[in-house]
Amino acid sequence: MDIQHRPAWVADAVFYQIFPDRFARSDRLPKPSNLEPWDVAPSVHGYKGGDLYGVVEHLDWLTDLGVNAIYFNPIFQSAANHRYHTHDYHRVDPLLGGDEAFAELLDAAHDRGLRVILDGVFNHASRGFFQFNDILENGQGSPWIDWFTVHDDVPNAYDHSRAPGYAAWWGLHALPKFNTDNPQVREFLMGVAEHWTRTGIDGWRLDVPEEIATEGFWEEFRARVRAINPDAYIVGEIWHAAPDWIGESPRFDAVMNYPLGEAILRFVAGRRIDEKVVEPVNLTLVPALDAAGYRDAVQRLLDTYPDAAHRANLNLLASHDTPRVLSMVGEDRDSVALAVALLMTFPGAPCIYYGDEVGMSGHHDPYSRGAFPWDQPHEWHEGLLGIHRELIALRHATPALRHGDYHHLCAEGPVYAFERRHDGERILVAVNTAEHPVHPWIESDASGLDRRYGSGTATADDGVVRLTLPARSAAVWRVT
Repeated sequence: MDIQHRPAWVADAVFYQIFPDRFARSDRLPKPSNLEPWDVAPSVHGYKGGDLYGVVEHLDWLTDLGVNAIYFNPIFQSAANHRYHTHDYHRVDPLLGGDEAFAELLDAAHDRGLRVILDGVFNHASRGFFQFNDILENGQGSPWIDWFTVHDDVPNAYDHSRAPGYAAWWGLHALPKFNTDNPQVREFLMGVAEHWTRTGIDGWRLDVPEEIATEGFWEEFRARVRAINPDAYIVGEIWHAAPDWIGESPRFDAVMNYPLGEAILRFVAGRRIDEKVVEPVNLTLVPALDAAGYRDAVQRLLDTYPDAAHRANLNLLASHDTPRVLSMVGEDRDSVALAVALLMTFPGAPCIYYGDEVGMSGHHDPYSRGAFPWDQPHEWHEGLLGIHRELIALRHATPALRHGDYHHLCAEGPVYAFERRHDGERILVAVNTAEHPVHPWIESDASGLDRRYGSGTATADDGVVRLTLPARSAAVWRVT
C-alpha cells in the first residue's frame, strides 16, 4: 500500500463547506426551546438548530449545484455552536441528530455520489471533555493530569481575568491543549480517526495541525487512516504556503489554499476590498494586484508544490474563519463572479462556503456564520447562483480544467489570460477586471475558438488570437 499517494478523486471534486448549526434544520428532530430565530443575525454563543437531517433534506440542492463532496465543520458533541470545543469524539452531537442522523446522511450522500470529509480537532479539547473535567474536579490528583500540560494545583478554567493555569489554544480557557507527547493521548486520537474512517467517511480536514509538534504524529495519522481507506483525503488547515507539509514526502495530501484565494480577490476586486471588514482576519488582501502581479503570485504558488499537490489542494475564497466573500469585496457581485471564474478553472478542488452561491453577506465571526435563507429566496442573487452552476458544470465537462497543465498567456494591465491543456484538449480562460471593454491580442497557434462560458469574442488568425472582453467580465473558450 502506497500511503504517499494522493486520492485521484479529489481532482474531480467540487466541495461545499457546511457549518452544521446554520445550513438547514429538520422538523424530524425535536429541538430545545431557547434557539435563536433562523432569520436573525447570529450571535457568538447562540444556536440556530441546524441538524444533519436538514442536510439530508437538502442534498438535492448540492447535486443540482454540481457539488460532489462535502466538508463539514465539526459534528461531535460539544458545548459550542461551532463545535470546536469537543466533549465526546466518539459521539455525534445530539443537537445534530446524533449518530443515527449521521449514518443516514452518510448513506444518502454516498448514494448520490457525494463524498464526505469531517473536521478533525485534535490539537485541543474542551472543559467538558471527560478527562479534562476530571482534572478540574481533582487537580493534581486526577489520573488524567498528564493528558494535558497543567501548571497549577487547581487549574483556573473559568476566571478569564487570570491565565488558565494550563496550556490552552491561544490562551483560551475553553480550549485546553492536548499533550500529544503522551502515548495514551496519541493513541486515543489515532483511535478517533480510525473509528470514523471505518464508519465510512472519505477523509479529514485537520484543524490547526501545525500546533501539534509531536514528532511523527501526522505521519502516523496518515498511515493509520490510509490503512483503513487508501483513498481517504487528508487536508490541513494551513493558511500559508506549506511545501514541508505537502511536498514530495507529504504528511497531508493538501492544504486549504488561502494564498490562492488572496491573490484572486486582490486581482478581481482591487480597491473594492473593504479593509475594515478584512482587518480582523488573517488574510492579505491589500494592496491590489494588476494582471502581472496576479500572474506572478500564481507562478510562485505553482512553483511551491508538485503537480499532484496542486490537483489535491482545497481551493477557496472564504470559509467560516473569514468574512463572506461578498462582504470582503465591498458587496460587489461582479468581483465575486470574476473570482468564481478563476477559482473554478484553477488546478485543485474548489470549495464553496455554504450560501456564497446565493450571495450571502456577513462580516467576521459570528456574522459570516449566518443561517442559509431557505425561506427567503427573494434574498438570493440568482445571477451568482447561475454563474456557480454554469462554471461547475463546465468544470465537470472539461477534463483539462481538472487535470490540465497551466500556462500563462497574457498579463497586461487589467487583462489576464491562461490555458489549461490535457490530452490534446486546450481551454483558454480570460479575465478583464477593468471598467471598460478591452481588446487584447495573444500569440497562439489556435485555428479556432468555441466559447463555453461568458461573453466576448475571440478570433484566431495568423498566429494571433484577438479577444474582445466586456467590462468586468470573464470568458472561457475551447481552443481548436
